[in-house]
Amino acid sequence: MIKKTLALSSSFAIANIYPSVKLFRRLSRLMKPDVEKLHKVLDEILDEIIDEHRMTDSRGSERREDLVDVLLKHNEPGNVNFLTIENVKAVITDMLFGGIDTSALAADWSMAEMMRYPEVLKEAQDEVRRVFKDKDGIDEAGFDQLDYLKMVIKEALRMHPPLPLMLPRANSEACEINGYKVLANGWGIVNAWAIGRDPKIWEDPDPFKPERFRDNAVDYKGLNFEYIPFGAGRRICPGISMSFALVMRLLATLLYHFDFALSREYR
Repeated sequence: MIKKTLALSSSFAIANIYPSVKLFRRLSRLMKPDVEKLHKVLDEILDEIIDEHRMTDSRGSERREDLVDVLLKHNEPGNVNFLTIENVKAVITDMLFGGIDTSALAADWSMAEMMRYPEVLKEAQDEVRRVFKDKDGIDEAGFDQLDYLKMVIKEALRMHPPLPLMLPRANSEACEINGYKVLANGWGIVNAWAIGRDPKIWEDPDPFKPERFRDNAVDYKGLNFEYIPFGAGRRICPGISMSFALVMRLLATLLYHFDFALSREYR
């Protein structure tokens, strides 16, 4: 199961990180049997995950409840917000392939930018070590005190959204936007990268300045359309909280235990 998951995750990672014309052409040439085979493998993995949780629950295990447990509760008859097993699988798939690689990219870019700006790295590291100075490691209970590190992540998401071109959307009816006529069922792709670097919205957008988010009400939760690293609306990324927490924990752990500096050739 783990090998299957890693193989599928790698395939989706390539699609997320390197969205090129060549890649899309290659994917478009997939024959129906290939697509069906990929879907079958993924379906088997999801069935294993769901069966494992149901068996564990039936044994009365005292383990901590996770996302799959919550979703399966909504699959029970009589639930007001009933989810079919297909709905449950769809959400799990989104979390597996939409949250793993994107979180890693956000952490990578955050570290890369901090390395380029030593003063930012020092302030973030001083904050982490101050908050957790009397502890053996990172504790999520202290995340609320990592204000500067949160600003670092937000700035990294502004400059380097994990999915620069959001997933395609199709409008249900014809409309007109700023003088442009859009036909019904017309496809549109939002350029989150360009929005995050638009000089009409962001002052001096090119330098990495986490301080721009200090006392700034603009957030990544889809309510501010000038900043949409996770998308917006009804189809906003369902794993925002999980992804941000993962990136926070990873960066805080690295900054707490290690010192970083660019080698001379890259300075």
